[in-house]
Amino acid sequence: MDISVQDLHAMRSEHKPHMLLDIREKQEVDAASIDGSVHIPMNTIPDNLDRLPKDIPLVVMCHVGGRSAQVTHWLRAQGYDNAVNLDGGIVAWASEIDPDVGH
Repeated sequence: MDISVQDLHAMRSEHKPHMLLDIREKQEVDAASIDGSVHIPMNTIPDNLDRLPKDIPLVVMCHVGGRSAQVTHWLRAQGYDNAVNLDGGIVAWASEIDPDVGH
């Protein structure tokens, strides 16, 4: 149910289809984000299920992985078997993949 930042980076480098869902609040996204991510705040996910794919990996991310783990679990209960949590969130991405991304 988790994906590492290294695996996400490989997926993105190889242009493999996926959706990177950023569930943080607007001010968090304004401070730091990953190019190509789709921002839907955590509390609005239930109202935006129609925007989420079920046929490609749905990578859910937050700051360090706690909130996104909760959302991933909830999405899986709603039938999104393709939902995975980005382990370590944007902090791990900035530390291990792209130091230019603030956090």
